[in-house]
Amino acid sequence: MEEKTKNHHTNKHIRNFKSRTPLLHKPPPPFHHVHTNPLLFPSSSPHQSLNLLSTSIHSSHYYYYYCFYSQFHNTLLPPPPPLPFHPSPPLLPLPPPDQRFFNSISKPLSLPPVVERKQKKQVFEHKDNIRNIKVISGSTEAALVVAKRPDSGGQEGSVIYLLANHFLVKFDPSQKIYHYNVDITPHPSKEIARLIKQKLVETEGKASFSGSVPAFDGRQNVYSPVEFQEDKLEFFVNLPIQTCKTLMKCGGDLREKQPEKKVDKLFRVSMRLVSKFDGKKQRKEGESWAPLPQEYIHALDVILRENPTEKCTSIGRSFYSSSMGGSKEIGGGSVGLRGFFQSLRQTQQGLALNIDLSIAAFHESIGVIAYLQKKLEFLKDLSRNKGRELSLEERREVEKALKNIRAFVCHRETVQRYRVFGLTEEITESLWFQDRDGKQLRVMSYFKDHYGYEIQFKNLPCLQISRTRPCYLPMELCVICEGQKFLGKLSDDQTAKIMQMGCQRPNQRKDTIDKVMSGPVGPSSGKQTREFNLEVSREMTLLKGRVLQPPKLKLERPRSLVVKGTRWALMSIGGSSDQKSTVPKFIHELTQKCEHLGVFLSKNTTSTTFFEPSHILNNVSLLELKLKEIQRAASSNLQLIICVMERKHKGYGDLKRIAETKIGVVTQCCLYPNITKLNSQFVSNLALKINAKIGGTMSELYNSIPSHIPRLFRLDEPVIFMGADVTHPHPFDDCSPSVAAVVGSINWPEANRYVSRMRSQTHRQEIIQDLDVMVKELLEDFHKALKKLPNRIIFFRDGVSETQFKKVLQEELQAIKAACSNFDHYNPTITFAVVQKRHHTRLFRRDPVCHHENIPPGTVVDTVITHPKEFDFYLCSHLGVKGTSRPTHYHILWDENEFTSDELQRLVYNLCYTFVRCTKPVSIVPPAYYAHLAAYRGRLYIERSSELTNGGSMNPSCVSRVGPPKTIPLPKLSDNVKNLMFYC
Repeated sequence: MEEKTKNHHTNKHIRNFKSRTPLLHKPPPPFHHVHTNPLLFPSSSPHQSLNLLSTSIHSSHYYYYYCFYSQFHNTLLPPPPPLPFHPSPPLLPLPPPDQRFFNSISKPLSLPPVVERKQKKQVFEHKDNIRNIKVISGSTEAALVVAKRPDSGGQEGSVIYLLANHFLVKFDPSQKIYHYNVDITPHPSKEIARLIKQKLVETEGKASFSGSVPAFDGRQNVYSPVEFQEDKLEFFVNLPIQTCKTLMKCGGDLREKQPEKKVDKLFRVSMRLVSKFDGKKQRKEGESWAPLPQEYIHALDVILRENPTEKCTSIGRSFYSSSMGGSKEIGGGSVGLRGFFQSLRQTQQGLALNIDLSIAAFHESIGVIAYLQKKLEFLKDLSRNKGRELSLEERREVEKALKNIRAFVCHRETVQRYRVFGLTEEITESLWFQDRDGKQLRVMSYFKDHYGYEIQFKNLPCLQISRTRPCYLPMELCVICEGQKFLGKLSDDQTAKIMQMGCQRPNQRKDTIDKVMSGPVGPSSGKQTREFNLEVSREMTLLKGRVLQPPKLKLERPRSLVVKGTRWALMSIGGSSDQKSTVPKFIHELTQKCEHLGVFLSKNTTSTTFFEPSHILNNVSLLELKLKEIQRAASSNLQLIICVMERKHKGYGDLKRIAETKIGVVTQCCLYPNITKLNSQFVSNLALKINAKIGGTMSELYNSIPSHIPRLFRLDEPVIFMGADVTHPHPFDDCSPSVAAVVGSINWPEANRYVSRMRSQTHRQEIIQDLDVMVKELLEDFHKALKKLPNRIIFFRDGVSETQFKKVLQEELQAIKAACSNFDHYNPTITFAVVQKRHHTRLFRRDPVCHHENIPPGTVVDTVITHPKEFDFYLCSHLGVKGTSRPTHYHILWDENEFTSDELQRLVYNLCYTFVRCTKPVSIVPPAYYAHLAAYRGRLYIERSSELTNGGSMNPSCVSRVGPPKTIPLPKLSDNVKNLMFYC
């Protein structure tokens, strides 16, 4: 079928097609067989037939097809394979219209059969003024609804006037927004896509876009305040794109870049109207408030991000620019950049824009050779030793440093960017490849013949830039692309420099945020806010907070809590003679401090200190033998090993794993540089950690928890506090399992001793898979300690984002109830709260006299900036010494205990004083804190086991695996350790 075209004299750069026929329906033109090298880069010379072809083409479709085809043909890599199609699950049914719930979910709640007893049809009902759930065993119906705020907010505490970094957004709810889907071919980067959009607005704004300036998310969504001339639009955009061309110095270092040339590249842009909507609230019968449509909020978010996106480097929800304080080298081939975070939220005051300071590390845009010299200490003299070869261990370190980094080449003009997937097995001098004709070519000869360049670093491997087939690039011809966020683990020195960049006193941080809002890169400085009738306040939100009274603590603990006669040993690993000579003094100071806490380290086992060389940490078998030898020397009755190490070492993970899973003893590690200084605070902190690990307690409330909430808690009705967290592997690891940990208290009413359970689970699975099993085990431990099961369960879940709230509530609450069903006639009331620390809400004192100080401990906010209807609050429970305090956000998803705002806020704040290794209140509630520490310990086991299995390199199966990754089980904890707080 031929296409009928009425107008052939189109704009030079843009062509608007109103025809509805597809563009790519013709067979390939006869020039498709022109040879190019499939493994290495083709010659930069254009096809000879381009001019003849351009003059002979009479159809714009043929011209587009030529440009589209030739670009894929001239690239190093073929187009990526199509993504597998996963059909969306069916939508869940809505609740009945008379049900007064917010954002209801309807999904069956199935409980497992009761263990070792005949299952009967039973009905369990829990009713309160927040929600109603009815669970019928066998035939189950349930509607889980996020808990509503039980009152108008708390009343306890003294009033404090605060400013929050939320900026009110006023909008016209009747303003219609038109959503268009955009498809750009060939697929460009976000930066190029925005250039295409800008060019379209400049040339087609009045004719096709009805004079509007639409907002674009850089992917496939365009939002306009007016409807375009047609529902479907198609354009050709001929965009000049800058190429990269860099000369080389001898030795592989890069000179200044040459003036960049521009190469025209043709793109097809098609747009179609998807939907049109406004911001009018659709309330259900009986509701006083209804959330804005999520589609509308997303559109406003894209609109408000348009201006900063055009002027800054966009990473997630943050924007970075050198204009916000410049970049700072932090070592290791990385630089730190200041930026700001931006997010649109629904709050009690209406829509608000959350703006905060953001600091991130980026890879330095330099040559790969220069980057490795900065990154790896053993390669710092590489440019002076070009013939150097890499050992097996060094090769692994180089591969780890470069994996997943994007780079461009500097031996020819190109606009392409390539991702590093690994290194070649062979060095460059020995590397050959096969061209399309099957001819074997030597890599070094190829670059000499085609580009006149002789490779200098012949004994280094090449970069492998394809996941599935051999595609090689010599390191010295590659430059790291700009704007890549560093996603790996920063060194201690790098972390300190990044923290120093972001460590601002409250008044300084507030000034930085205010400058963003009033500056040219702010969200309200562009055209889009006027286009869509938006008004963003430039003043922070004024609100009233409350400062809760701190609880009283016992100064002298009961003698029953004192741990006596702890059998221990000291193991010195590495260290100079001068450092080792400080050990006796350190032992004396530590034992004195421990005795002050009530921990008496037995002097019978301190007569012999085991001095070992530092290389023992490199040999797992030798380390295990030595630890067993120490245990035998203590007559197999060892409770504690204090390890003094010369410096931080990756073998630390092996030491912990062997001691806790094979030997059955807790360890406390410290560094020689710290014990030589012998700071009193350091020794005190060490003693507190030892006290916690061997079963002691430090902090206890003077008045027991039941006396704080007498309406709900009783001494004879025990309560268990649980915490849960999941840790995931680093961003570039696509096969290692995630680790889940759950902790539970085992004493009442003190509630300051906890046991833990850890499990590995599916890669990056946030929902805890074995939660029912772990909760059941914790309940059994609680019953063993107190001879009864808890009447109430208070569950704190860490690490959950707002988008996962409903799924976590649906699945994990069900798992907790399933665990309870394993006990006869057991049906405790449950409160499920999410603990969020990684948010960007900051609170500042309004009083100009003390605006440079942090908010005091106990500051709580549950109005204005919190959720309009759901039960949440911000609590700053700790004293901020450096920087600006970040309050913790508590969001209650389920509450069968019917807490009032005051009761729950008071309970959480008081619990923050019971953390075992600190004498002051901590920033998050201890059960969540312990779960985080336990999950991190499980992650340490997994990472070290994986490194040892794969020889320290990335698992090869992670590069091109088929099917889901296998879950590596965690090693089993020793019975001597599993009920101790060994992770503290």
